[in-house]
Amino acid sequence: MKKLNIKDVLQYVEDNIGIFHQKRIQSLDNLKLSKILKRKNPYLYKAKYILTAEEVVRGIADAHISSNEETVFGDWLEGLAIFINSNVYGGFKSGITGVDLEFDNNSIRYIVTIKSGPSWGNSSQITKMRTDFKTARKTLRTSNSKLNVIAVNGCCYGQDRNPDKGDYFKLCGQRFWEFISGDSDLYIDVIEPLGYKAKEKNDEFMKSYSQMINKFTKEFIDKFCDNCGSINWKELVRFNSCKIN
Repeated sequence: MKKLNIKDVLQYVEDNIGIFHQKRIQSLDNLKLSKILKRKNPYLYKAKYILTAEEVVRGIADAHISSNEETVFGDWLEGLAIFINSNVYGGFKSGITGVDLEFDNNSIRYIVTIKSGPSWGNSSQITKMRTDFKTARKTLRTSNSKLNVIAVNGCCYGQDRNPDKGDYFKLCGQRFWEFISGDSDLYIDVIEPLGYKAKEKNDEFMKSYSQMINKFTKEFIDKFCDNCGSINWKELVRFNSCKIN
């Protein structure tokens, strides 16, 4: 184990945080109104008494963007975690299905799946994770039957008062960052550099976002508003839910 050099972490963040912002903007450029309209519940918007095209467009776009950003930033945090662990414990990106990180510490092989927060999956997804861990243990023990393998579900933020889940450990927030780095303060130290050039990057994002909202609003009006400017809910529902032959 090597002592973590926080300057290396800061430099990594500054060098790589731009990737997250680039992917945010790319997701807007690739977005299609018809695609996100198909995925959203038109009955909900009617029930909420939404009256303008922009309200509908902004609502569905914001929901999509929020979900996408969670995924993109989760992937980015996974890369940060692997970078930190590789510098401290010599960990590496795993090639085993369902495992993101592998590293050795005190004669134990840790297999880690990394998630953004603690409420990341339903019961079937948790079951799949357990199955992946079981398979990973068998794979690793094929070449070394005495290998002590411990599975960990690491969550970049949040809390879990009962980390021992029996066949794996769930480490959240401070516990996770300390586990991969040996530094109990890392979960706090890492927050500041994430704001590197954040305003500048967000200004670029908001420019693309505003253009998208305007473009989608015009498209929505053309397709789903009548001559008086009212939303044609029946036409919107047909587009979203009619039978496909």
